[in-house]
Amino acid sequence: MVTSDSMNTMSDPTTIETLVVKSDELVTALEATRRGKPTVLRVTAPFSARMRARLHVTQGDEARDSGQLLVQPGALVTDDCPPLPHSDETAAELRSRANEEYTPERHREVHESAIEAWRSHVPEYALSCADLAAVDTPVEVTILGE
Repeated sequence: MVTSDSMNTMSDPTTIETLVVKSDELVTALEATRRGKPTVLRVTAPFSARMRARLHVTQGDEARDSGQLLVQPGALVTDDCPPLPHSDETAAELRSRANEEYTPERHREVHESAIEAWRSHVPEYALSCADLAAVDTPVEVTILGE
């Protein structure tokens, strides 16, 4: 039987105790955000104690939807999570190597390798507990696929 109290609970994000996120979605959201593309992890009602957050590219009209909770990917990683490697940085690193010649092709390879290394290490910086704006107490964070 659905009561008005249970309906209120299902639309109340403060009932969330655990947030579950796939590691590849966390990495993708964080990378996109750091590249300037507004991307979040979205939790949609009905809310319960254990909720799955999914990758979502923001469209700008999300604030009008009270049936969702938008989580910034940076809120789920520690402050010491390394920045996304920048092309200029990998070019400078390659040029500083005495035993290696700089070529655009080699730069592309080195940069792709740096990005892949960053992606593989991001889940190591995931928090086990996080503060979410719409939730009164910290929630447990479970990362799937580590």
